[in-house]
Amino acid sequence: MGVDRTDTRPLHQQVAQSLRQEILGHDLPPGAALPSEAELCARFGVGRSVVRQAIAALASDGLVVRSQGRPTVVASPAEYRRLVQRATGLFEQFANRGQELRTTVLELGEDHPPPRARAFLGTQDTIRLERVRLVDGDPLSYVRTWLPAARVPGLRAGDLTDASLHRLLTRAYDLRPVSGRRQVRAVAADERLATALHTELGGPLLLLEGETADQHDRPLEWFSTWHRADRVVFDVDVSETAETLRIDALETEPPTRAEPSADDGRGGTPTPADLARARDLLAELSRLLG
Repeated sequence: MGVDRTDTRPLHQQVAQSLRQEILGHDLPPGAALPSEAELCARFGVGRSVVRQAIAALASDGLVVRSQGRPTVVASPAEYRRLVQRATGLFEQFANRGQELRTTVLELGEDHPPPRARAFLGTQDTIRLERVRLVDGDPLSYVRTWLPAARVPGLRAGDLTDASLHRLLTRAYDLRPVSGRRQVRAVAADERLATALHTELGGPLLLLEGETADQHDRPLEWFSTWHRADRVVFDVDVSETAETLRIDALETEPPTRAEPSADDGRGGTPTPADLARARDLLAELSRLLG
């Protein structure tokens, strides 16, 4: 496949665009070596200077990694980080780092919530909101949120496109999210999630789910957010005086459905056995994310 010499674009841009499509389409997966300069010259019918310009452009975009004396390889996808113990949502956390997070609203309408959401919200008259969060057009997470219908009258999908739900709740309804509980689990992508997140069926996802109360300690939202495990990293702040995250046992076999599990409500003072189990769980989580 050569370049189109009737195209007004420079030859190196055409070569770069062709390789870019292969990388983004996973024909060249992360870690794969690009063909040699000689092979690319023969493939596209161009000189070495054109190929080198094209590869330089890909490296500038962060799509490939060049090393002296080694083949150029496809870069691993960028990792995006979020703090799991913050009441603020993903939109605010990304904005604080200067990263632009796009939001596509898939569904918004009245629906009956699942049992755990109904128990927390105290009503079955709820609104279900389904969104996909993206960076540079690449989906990072799928968000399902349940809200008490009586507390958000007139909520519209257009108000949430490329916008923060928490910011809208604060400004339009004087409902400020301030507290809640969060849980993180490794789950497998079902067909709907795999399609929305551009990942493989049964692939690993990180599920963050929980509840949020407003400034008056009244139930405000119940949410489930599925993150691509290859793109999102969860950070946890810890201190000597406060416990900010509790890790419950992970399943030894990958779950077949990406649905929340019930919280068993266990607590108490950790024992040496608990600490040993926590270390094992952290090692298992690192393996799942690796």
